[in-house]
Amino acid sequence: MLQSAAIVVAGGSGQRMSHDRPKQYLPLAGIPILARTLITFDRTPCVGRIIVVVPHGDIAYVTSQIVNRYHIGKARHIQTGGDTRQDSVRNGLQMIEDGDDIILIHDGARPLVTQGLIVCSIREAARSGAVIPVIPFPDTVKTIDNAGIVQNTPDRSRLRLAQTPQAFRREIILDAYERAYHEGFYGTDDASLVERMGVPVRTIPGSPHNFKITLPEDLLLGELVLERSN
Repeated sequence: MLQSAAIVVAGGSGQRMSHDRPKQYLPLAGIPILARTLITFDRTPCVGRIIVVVPHGDIAYVTSQIVNRYHIGKARHIQTGGDTRQDSVRNGLQMIEDGDDIILIHDGARPLVTQGLIVCSIREAARSGAVIPVIPFPDTVKTIDNAGIVQNTPDRSRLRLAQTPQAFRREIILDAYERAYHEGFYGTDDASLVERMGVPVRTIPGSPHNFKITLPEDLLLGELVLERSN
């Protein structure tokens, strides 16, 4: 299998958590959210290296309290993030090496990702070049105008919620990010930068448990998932 590197993006402030600490450092069943995420990548054999992108000024904290404390040996680079998630990922991409064939990009606040999903993402990216995990929409979706009036009801059978890790061949994601940077384009996820180049992005089944910790109630849900999995 091709060599892979994972960029784990944890550069946000987590303001919607109403907490004095960024959400990625909050405990989930006794272990920081970011640590849980990194542990899973660290234990996945086909992941060679981990690049962690954190807020400005947090490198020392993450090194001592996350990476060293939880013995995350593959986290060899800790990089400062940018103003947006896309800027943070671009900073992380600057740390990849020539031998990194497949690049995974994952949200640090998705701590319930599984090794199985990581491996499937790497395999599909090696085969097709670009892949994202997705799950179906559970509810009806409406398109509305600026006044809040419903315009139409899209066919949800063809709609999916995108998750991470999103995985790409090295040359594809580097090209996509450099083009976006020089053209001033900001997308909603990494795949959107690849899509605009005309590169097909494949999908694989994601998991409803692979959600992003965003609100306080997400912590409770995460603890329930962990409790039931033990």
